[in-house]
Amino acid sequence: MPARRLRTWYFVLEALNAFGTSYYFSYLFFYMQARFGFGDLQNLMLSALNGFVYMGGSWFGGRMAQRFGYLRALKFGFALMTAMLLLGTGAGTALGHLITMAIWTFGVCFTWPSLEALVSEGEPPASLPRTIGIYNVMWAGGSALGYFLGGALLEKLGLTSVFLVPAALLVVQLAILLWVEAQARTLPHSSARAHEVAAPDSARAPRPTDKARRFLRLAWLANPFAYMAINTVLAVIPGLARKHELSPMFAGFFCSVWFFARLGAFLGLWLWPGWHYRFRWFVTAYLLLIASFVTILLAPVLWPVIVAQVTFGLATGLIYYSSLFYSMDVGETKGEHGGIHEAAIGAGIFGGPAVGAAALHFFPQHPAAGTWGVSALLLVGLSLILGLRWRGRPGRSD
Repeated sequence: MPARRLRTWYFVLEALNAFGTSYYFSYLFFYMQARFGFGDLQNLMLSALNGFVYMGGSWFGGRMAQRFGYLRALKFGFALMTAMLLLGTGAGTALGHLITMAIWTFGVCFTWPSLEALVSEGEPPASLPRTIGIYNVMWAGGSALGYFLGGALLEKLGLTSVFLVPAALLVVQLAILLWVEAQARTLPHSSARAHEVAAPDSARAPRPTDKARRFLRLAWLANPFAYMAINTVLAVIPGLARKHELSPMFAGFFCSVWFFARLGAFLGLWLWPGWHYRFRWFVTAYLLLIASFVTILLAPVLWPVIVAQVTFGLATGLIYYSSLFYSMDVGETKGEHGGIHEAAIGAGIFGGPAVGAAALHFFPQHPAAGTWGVSALLLVGLSLILGLRWRGRPGRSD
C-alpha cells in the first residue's frame, strides 16, 4: 500500500478523535452541572485544570512522539483515554471525575501532535498548505458534529453516554491504528520517505524563512489567547443555556454555530492561500475575536449571539490555522513543533478559564466579572501581538 494511502486513514483517525473529544469534554460541563450542581465558577476551574495538564503534557507528548514514533504515541494516547473514560462511568464523586478527566487529558496530549506530524511529515512546501487544509477541515468537522449532536445524545442516551460514546469510538480508532501499523511495516522506510518528499524544485514554493519565523512567533502568541476565549465560552455554555432556557439538546444545536463557522473558515483558508504571511488578516481576526467573545457572553437575547458566533468561528479559525500552518511550515521536527503548537493551546485553555474563575471568586456579586476579566486578558494579548509585530521591523507592508 503506498505511503500516501495511509495518510487517508490518519485523517479518519483525526475526525473520530475530534468527535469523541468534543463530545466528552464539552458535555462534561453539562454532566457536572446535572450530577454535582456545578455552576460557571466550578466549570471554569474544571476547564483550567484541563488546560494546565494539556499545556505541559502536549509539549511532552510531542517530544515523545518525535523520539519513539508517532504510531506508538497514538496507541498509548488512545489506550489511556479509553481506560479513563471507562473508569469515569463508575466515578461517584466530583473529585473522581476531575482526576479521571485530568488523566484522560494527558492521553489526549499524545494524539494531536502525532496526528499533525503524521499528515505533514515529509510533505513538500508546495503541497503542505493543501495537507494542512484537509487536516483542519477534518478535525473541525468532527468537533462541530460532536458538539451539534452531543446534546441530543446526552438527552436520548443518558448522562453516561458522555463516557461510553467516546470510549466506543476509541475502540474503533485503536482497531484502525493497529491495522495501519501493520500496513506501515510492509513499506520500506527509505522508499516511503522518498515517495513523500520527492518533488521537483520548480514545484516547491519559496519559503520566506525569516518572515515565516516571525509569523510563527505571532501565531504561537495569539493562539493561546484565542483558546482562552474558546474555553471560557465552552465552560459557561451550561449557564448560558439555563439563562436562555435551552435544553442540552437545543444548546448543542444553538451553540454549535461557531463550530460550523470555524469549519467554513478552514475551508475558505484552505482554498485561498492569499492570507499566508499577511499581518492585516491576522490582526483583524484577533480584533473580531474580542468583540464576538464579549457579545456571546453578555448579549441579553439570542439573535446577537448567533451573529457573534459566526464572527467568533471565523476569527478563531484563522488564528488556529495560522498557528498550525506556520508550525508545520517552519522546521523539520514536526512532532516537536506540533507539541509546542498544542502546548500553546493548553496555555490558553488554562489561562482564560483560570482568570474567569478568579474574577467570579473575588467578585461574586458581579456575574459578568469573568467575561470582563478574560476580555482584559485578550486586550493584553493584542498589545503583545502589536509589540512583537512592529519591534525592530517598522514599515512592513505585509
